[in-house]
Amino acid sequence: MNWSRREFMGFGAGAFCGATFAQGAGGNMTEADFKTYQTQRRQKLWGLLGDLPERREPTAELLRTEQRDGYRLEHLVLYLNGNEPVPALLLIPDNLREPAPGMMYIHWHGGDYAAGKTELLNGTRVMEPYAPVYAEKGIVALAIDSWCFGERMPYPDKGGQGESDTFKEMLWKGQVLWGMMMFDEWQALNYLVSRPEVDASRIGSFGISMGSTKSWWLAALDERVKCCIDLCCLTDYEALIETEGLRRHGIYYYVPSLLKQFQAHDINALIVPRPHLSLNGREDGLTPPGGVERIRDHLLPLYKQYGKRDDCRVELFDCGHEELPEMRTIVLEWLDRHLVNG
Repeated sequence: MNWSRREFMGFGAGAFCGATFAQGAGGNMTEADFKTYQTQRRQKLWGLLGDLPERREPTAELLRTEQRDGYRLEHLVLYLNGNEPVPALLLIPDNLREPAPGMMYIHWHGGDYAAGKTELLNGTRVMEPYAPVYAEKGIVALAIDSWCFGERMPYPDKGGQGESDTFKEMLWKGQVLWGMMMFDEWQALNYLVSRPEVDASRIGSFGISMGSTKSWWLAALDERVKCCIDLCCLTDYEALIETEGLRRHGIYYYVPSLLKQFQAHDINALIVPRPHLSLNGREDGLTPPGGVERIRDHLLPLYKQYGKRDDCRVELFDCGHEELPEMRTIVLEWLDRHLVNG
């Protein structure tokens, strides 16, 4: 199927994919056409992320290794962006059966600027740590400090000011903080799949809050992410505007001209038909429940069309911005099904 520039630019993924591919309403889009469409939209999404660094092969420096309960922990410095080094942690389970599944573990915001990558080991105030889970299940996990977090805080003890100043300086330079964050996660993914312990065909992404949004963005931007799991931040942008919720998200979250091209369901449609689990709270101001349902109702027909209806699960729980025990149970089942035994 060939589209004119006007046709392509005029279609939102909702109109194009939902009507023709998923519903078959007056259209004849094949799976091949849909994949072509996804590729073109993926390029468009990358194009909204500002002036990005040169794409180069990432390199790593091993600082030290320590043995923990059930896993070996490598403390690394990754060179990803040509601007500043990126501290990272790599968790390698003791019971590793090579090649093993890999996980891009993406930390939250939560105002915990000093924590960053150590969330993998310590969890957050709303979520227990996942390091023991990955160790037990034989999953190699990589976590980096995002821009402005952990060892990359611009000013000690002034995390909010550092984030704000970084956003503004980047904007002056034609860069977008969110774009630079996603570029680093993408480069870290390149590093993870290069590790000899890792099965590059079994890569997952996981995060809560800011890490949640990064998880589904990364899966949308790169098909190598075979299993996307996100907690407490599947946000429909229009619903957020309608509920006057923009103030609830940090400044890092906002991408110039995004809504001219994409809604959240359009970005998530780029993950189809790869497994996608999203768990959110009905009382969470970051994720208006009507918007979560809107995204769900857009995605499920697409997965059904692919014969993968059970590979998409978008749920709401009676909670706020937190992981409940029943949510953890679902995550563990999803990991077993789509990464460990996938």
